[in-house]
Amino acid sequence: MKYSTQIRPISYLKANAADVVRRLTERREPLVITQNGTAKAVIQDVASYEETQETMALLKILALGNRQIEKGKTMAASDVFRRIRQKTVRG
Repeated sequence: MKYSTQIRPISYLKANAADVVRRLTERREPLVITQNGTAKAVIQDVASYEETQETMALLKILALGNRQIEKGKTMAASDVFRRIRQKTVRG
């Protein structure tokens, strides 16, 4: 997707808010809003925003896992399963 086709001045947003929201929902493409010729905000539909947040959360988890691996903070899967079984038995 080329963001250059999705740039509008803030005056356009003010004058066409309902149409902008409808298009955001239909196309699921973000819209860059400018003020005095400078990009100031990006707006997107809620579904796309939620997907972005979920993706970011997963990437953070992966990055944390990679850091733990680099630091040698790992454990054999058999040890993990044994610990889980012990906790379940104890209640």
